[in-house]
Amino acid sequence: MRRRKLGRTGLEVSELGYGAWGIGADMWSGSTDAEALASLRRALEAGVNFFDTAYVYGDGHSEELIAQAFKAAGRRALVATKVPPKNLSWIASRRIEDAFTPEWVVSCTERSLKKLSVERVEVQQLHTWTDDWLGQPALDDVVSALDKLKRDGKIRFWGVSIKARDPKSALGLARSGLPDTMQVVFNLFEQEPQGELFPLCREKGIGVIARVPFDEGGLTGKLREDAAFPEGDFRHSYFAGRYLAETVRRAKELEQRLVGGDTPDLAHAALRFCLSAPEVSTVIPGMRTPAHVDANAAVTRLPPYPAETLKELRAHAWKRDLAPA
Repeated sequence: MRRRKLGRTGLEVSELGYGAWGIGADMWSGSTDAEALASLRRALEAGVNFFDTAYVYGDGHSEELIAQAFKAAGRRALVATKVPPKNLSWIASRRIEDAFTPEWVVSCTERSLKKLSVERVEVQQLHTWTDDWLGQPALDDVVSALDKLKRDGKIRFWGVSIKARDPKSALGLARSGLPDTMQVVFNLFEQEPQGELFPLCREKGIGVIARVPFDEGGLTGKLREDAAFPEGDFRHSYFAGRYLAETVRRAKELEQRLVGGDTPDLAHAALRFCLSAPEVSTVIPGMRTPAHVDANAAVTRLPPYPAETLKELRAHAWKRDLAPA
């Protein structure tokens, strides 16, 4: 498994990371703890050394499963988790204190450490962001709390998880150079981060964590127009209305362009696209089964897409008016 630098942190992270939202099992149907643990173990065996989770993924269940997998394997890997906004609003409010306070950041970090059965996590992230918070005195207090968690040895670095499909919401933060990492939606449909955000992250040494590489399943090549997801499953609303048919149509166009030769399916192409961006340190697809891990790990052996192909793929960018959490 090839590794890349996580920005200026000095950490070397596997190109393929493990996105652990799906194994929290509260917003994704069809997952069992047994399968999740098997996939986590397989990821460790395949050389994955970066696991991304969050306080709210199953109310800590995702963190607990990671802890169990590390214990069973007799070793741990690098972990990033996230502090949810206090008001649980993923559309960031105007005042940072409505979402994050020093006390909240510390208490959530302490809880995550217990769930993960560790004394320190490599990256703690604020689970939403808006540049409206820049310049607010309360932001200084939150940053001071994060810096103290660093000094106390409870986190090594901190970052933010940017609002879905809104990379412009964090351009000011990137210019400030404050965070060590930024997590952003980046895929064949959502290519906007390459415009302004990625160059800023490169300039400031901010590590980029690319999430949602498969567009929640839309870029796997397996989604069909008759797909149905149960109430409570995140995909039930994500692919509601016209979005299901439109996603399938656009995915088929990409399949025709990219699948073939050393790229057996659209999922491989989607990951290869993300890893073709040099600013991306790691890409974190959900991998709820060992088979998912094996398939995704194979992509890291492929070279980046050539510049000409990447230029052609710009025509497939799709700026939805849908903004999932």
